[in-house]
Amino acid sequence: MSNLLRRSLSGIIYVLIFISAILYSKDSYIVLTTFFGLMCVWEFSKLIDFKSLIGYIFYCLTLFLLLKRPEGFAVIGILGITLISSAFLIYSLFAKKEITFSSDRAKSGLLFRYVIFSMIFLTLLPIYNGGYNPHLIIAILIMIWVNDSFAFLVGKNFGKTKLFVSVSPKKTVEGFIGGLIFALLASFIISKFNNDFTLINWLIIALIVSVIGTIGDLVESKFKRQANIKDSGNIMPGHGGMLDRLDSLLFAAPFVYLYINFII
Repeated sequence: MSNLLRRSLSGIIYVLIFISAILYSKDSYIVLTTFFGLMCVWEFSKLIDFKSLIGYIFYCLTLFLLLKRPEGFAVIGILGITLISSAFLIYSLFAKKEITFSSDRAKSGLLFRYVIFSMIFLTLLPIYNGGYNPHLIIAILIMIWVNDSFAFLVGKNFGKTKLFVSVSPKKTVEGFIGGLIFALLASFIISKFNNDFTLINWLIIALIVSVIGTIGDLVESKFKRQANIKDSGNIMPGHGGMLDRLDSLLFAAPFVYLYINFII
């Protein structure tokens, strides 16, 4: 079986499982994203050589408590911590500084802020206005998948200018712009069928998803480059690990959560 066929089949299975869990019920979505989160904790722990079980315990306990009170002050505090940590990672990326985590304490802190908190906000995204809104998370997934797909297609066929060669040599400026344009187009179409937000708000969400998601992909690539590995795992043939598949969505989730819950 060719790599392209394996990649396509595993991608289709992943999408079908994800969409089915979202539409079936709130509980099935939480169960699936919790499983995804535990996989990401495992992969990132290996990536930074962190052997403690504290990440799994902390993730499950924190997620349980925040799901009990998704509108509590704890969510605001954790969101602030996550955004500040993301800003630091963005600075380290563009300043071309190595992200250091020499002690177990530093590794656990990085695991909590980069993976666990971000994954929690991905789980909380469709819990909006006191209810479960599956179409909201599906719309966000469509935008990020459209962005990733067209960034790849445009970059492969028209890309000439490297976007961030020191971290991800294959990404191009043309691919980034192509992904952004098609994500904005997807948000325009979504606005015609989903009245949760205005067209302007959907366009801003697409902008966040495309720009922050691309940066999230580069940040994860930076971690892998520092660890001298190609993929975070091998759970998805042709795609790598779960963290490889979710890196863009994971990094963008807290920013989208901030926008739809505190700015709109």
